[in-house]
Amino acid sequence: MRPPAAFLRTACAVALLTASGLAAAAWPDKPIRLIVPFPAGGASDIVARVVGEQLAKLLGQPVVVDNKPGAGGSIGGTAVVQAPPDGYTLLLTNPTPISIGPFALDKQPYDPVEAFTHVAYIGSAPNVVMANPKSGIHSIADLVKKAKADGRLDFGSGGPASIGHVYGERMKAQLGINLIHIPYRGGAPMTTDLIAGLLPVGIDVLTAYVPYFKSGALKPLVVTSQTRSPLVPDVPTIVEAGYPKLVSENFFGISGPAKLPKEVIDRLGQATAEVLAQPAVKARLAELGITTKPLTQAQFARFVQDEVQISAPVVKAAAVKL
Repeated sequence: MRPPAAFLRTACAVALLTASGLAAAAWPDKPIRLIVPFPAGGASDIVARVVGEQLAKLLGQPVVVDNKPGAGGSIGGTAVVQAPPDGYTLLLTNPTPISIGPFALDKQPYDPVEAFTHVAYIGSAPNVVMANPKSGIHSIADLVKKAKADGRLDFGSGGPASIGHVYGERMKAQLGINLIHIPYRGGAPMTTDLIAGLLPVGIDVLTAYVPYFKSGALKPLVVTSQTRSPLVPDVPTIVEAGYPKLVSENFFGISGPAKLPKEVIDRLGQATAEVLAQPAVKARLAELGITTKPLTQAQFARFVQDEVQISAPVVKAAAVKL
């Protein structure tokens, strides 16, 4: 006797749901590749390894950090965009491959909002605007005054289309002064010239410069966050300096290709939240000047969209090129 058609339909539906549930529960069942779009040793690389090590313990699979630098982070970003949306290829996200690099190339390699699933926000670290102590620039007000008096003011960054470069272009537009960008091959050579007095002003992510501030070799003018940084609690924010529209932070997060399954998003997001709640992880990130903050997946996606809307027009208007 053949089973009724309704019974067969119900049985098939149950089988499909069971198979789907098993597939979702199986993630991850092999190593996860976490692409860092920068060389080893930098802040993003350290964040990826600190967070990745703890994620591996929670998820039960290795999280392998894969450094793919170049093209303003777009090489690493492209590798993730082109990967299958199965949760096994992820990106350690920050502004460079998302809101700067893609717009500084002659041909935009991907849409940084639509081409990714932005899953988990990790935290952010402010940039710092700093000067040679002998330059006579001890505040943002001094910087504006000197730029207007001299008709121009040079500032250095870690390279073309770097976070420091784009922030300097934002300052130029907001403050109405003539800031001239001097690109360097990284923060180290810029620091050498800044200390030597060959460069009056530099802009970069805060973390690496704290020792120079403590020794007096460099003078921090402002941090670019809403609130003061615990690393330099005596340094005012750009908001306190009177320029709230210049708030900018170097954020870190985890993203995957577009159309990641909801099950992967939920599990990865929950695991990342658990990692960031660990005191040892929070302490290590704090050493890098990174403040963690809980955001939902939807909030992080919106955050990224806002960052792109702020930075992309600046990159294009200033003709920032890699």
